[in-house]
Amino acid sequence: MWYEGSVVAQLREASSVIMLRRTKQPGFEVFLLRRRKGASFMASAYVFPGGGAEPGEDARTAAARELFEEAGVLLARMLEAGEGETLEMPSVPAIRKLILDGADPVATLAKHGLVWSTDVLQPWSHWITPSHEPRRFSARFFVCELPPGQKPRFDDIETVDQVWVTPAEAIARAKDLALPPPQVRTCWELAEHATIEDVLAAGKRRADEPHPILPRVCAAATNAGPCLLLPWDPDYTERGSGDAAPLNYRPAWARGPSRFVLEDLTWKHVDAPGSTSAG
Repeated sequence: MWYEGSVVAQLREASSVIMLRRTKQPGFEVFLLRRRKGASFMASAYVFPGGGAEPGEDARTAAARELFEEAGVLLARMLEAGEGETLEMPSVPAIRKLILDGADPVATLAKHGLVWSTDVLQPWSHWITPSHEPRRFSARFFVCELPPGQKPRFDDIETVDQVWVTPAEAIARAKDLALPPPQVRTCWELAEHATIEDVLAAGKRRADEPHPILPRVCAAATNAGPCLLLPWDPDYTERGSGDAAPLNYRPAWARGPSRFVLEDLTWKHVDAPGSTSAG
């Protein structure tokens, strides 16, 4: 569960990758991995590949490393190659195994004549786990297209299954996918775009309007369970509890449903009473 208790925990830097692929029909799908049942954070939930950053690791490098470790998709180039080129080579699974077994990622890539290629990662959003959670992350979300010739594969360590779904399908399947709020909100945003090109263009616009999304807990109006308020919710400042990051300006992306309500073990993305998704 994304909301689990009342213990204040320290923030850890993290990164996630919203990976997209083209479909035969117009449109695109998004990639989700299922975390193992015994995971200490978001257990059994389908999430974007990602995790905590290592010491000295910037957000983009952390995103590329986590994508490779958890999904086997390598964003890398040969040391003498131009920026943005990705690599297709038979030894990729072997390199992944070395890193999963504990080898230093940068040194391992360098040994094979490679270096991370992170320029294909387009910033999308910045989520901070509510302060009531026992484990908290300051997570940067990046979007990218699946590189040609590569097929993702869950690591069977931290992740145990995977799925490609359209954003609309993900929202419709929010219960059986056990989607946490960041995944639900992101799929809602992705569903507004018709093509991967549209998504990447939107990402560039969003990068010019940075602001963290730190949900605050609010008592639900019904017996449904906890309610999470997003920074543009009208009740965010007055009724929310826990750490806050109120908007000091209104980014264009800060619109639509402004809260999450937990109903039937499912996070539902809804409007504040009296408002509409056009907001």
